[in-house]
Amino acid sequence: MPTRMTFPDLDNLYAVFWWIRVPQLFSTCVAFSLVANMGIERGAIGNWSMSIWCLCFVVTLVISMVELCRCQTLFPFYWYNFPITYACYAALVCFSASVIYSITYVQFLPDNPYRDRAIAATAFSCIASVFYAIEVAGIWSWYDLDDITCYVHTLPGLLKVLETFVAGVIFAFLSNTSLYLHQPALEWCVAVYSICFILAALAMLLRLNEWESWLPMPFLIFQLVQILLPVLLYISALVLWPLYQFMEEFGGEPHWSSDVSCIYGLSYDMCTWGQRLAVAILTAINLLLLITDMVYWAYKFL
Repeated sequence: MPTRMTFPDLDNLYAVFWWIRVPQLFSTCVAFSLVANMGIERGAIGNWSMSIWCLCFVVTLVISMVELCRCQTLFPFYWYNFPITYACYAALVCFSASVIYSITYVQFLPDNPYRDRAIAATAFSCIASVFYAIEVAGIWSWYDLDDITCYVHTLPGLLKVLETFVAGVIFAFLSNTSLYLHQPALEWCVAVYSICFILAALAMLLRLNEWESWLPMPFLIFQLVQILLPVLLYISALVLWPLYQFMEEFGGEPHWSSDVSCIYGLSYDMCTWGQRLAVAILTAINLLLLITDMVYWAYKFL
């Protein structure tokens, strides 16, 4: 059995996982290039997926260069926290891009070379997500966590990653402003998603950079307040969003067939009714994550 690495072995860790980043770079680059070569045929979902793969490629390349040149000490925070946190997000976003791109775009393409490229891009996106997941799992399995502090190795850290990720997917659907601009109650829901995302990101930054001492109150109290407010806000969004999107009395569309864009099956995007349903489901998922987070901190407080 291999021995667990300790703090002095950081350079060995970087050397081992740099070789995992080579297939990460290759997979994201190929996925990006295949969709970019489709021109206007890639559609809105293709543009979104392409931006995901391009961003992952750039950030992975920067991390690889920093570690290869041993420039970690130039950053004003403990470097280890950044690549492992990024790997968690990259695994999630590449996997989500693979799923969304395939079910909302690829399946509607006719049998032609563009469809073959889209399928290949989806496959390479899946491969990238697997290698990012291997990086996360590998560090967790091999590293002696008693010697370092890493926020995403804790339950609240993982919950924050998932909360911000789900919120990011919600924002992707909300890029279609026709979903909510016609109704103040729905605009309130968008404000809820934004406020809660900012609070979660703030909590993550404080822990990742170990800035808890800057707070005017104990960090545990801050966490309880910071998580209680989003829970209450998300409850209001979980009530208002389905109410004004799917109830005829409030101007909503209760049935999928009432949406013209769903009836004709647009090739390059989800229909509007499907986007509304997706936001409602994601709201419920994020509320469950927030409640789990709140229970954890309440237990710690007691």
